[in-house]
Amino acid sequence: MKAIVNVFLKNGVLDSQGKAVQHALSGHGFESVRDVRVGKQIIIEMDENDTATATAKVAHMCEELLANTVIEDYEIEIIA
Repeated sequence: MKAIVNVFLKNGVLDSQGKAVQHALSGHGFESVRDVRVGKQIIIEMDENDTATATAKVAHMCEELLANTVIEDYEIEIIA
């Protein structure tokens, strides 16, 4: 199975990298861009056959290591 984890800053947490990208886009003529948030994507290949078990294991990985849950949220997608 493959797990795709998207990690991003929680709403209300300043995303300075996103603001820099927004500013750069505006400088290139993309004035209609109102906001940019930058995150990270982690792709995990795992030996697991059960989607629920895979999701639980990846959630545990996120809570322990992959995301700083004080300031970040994450989404998990399992691809069989």
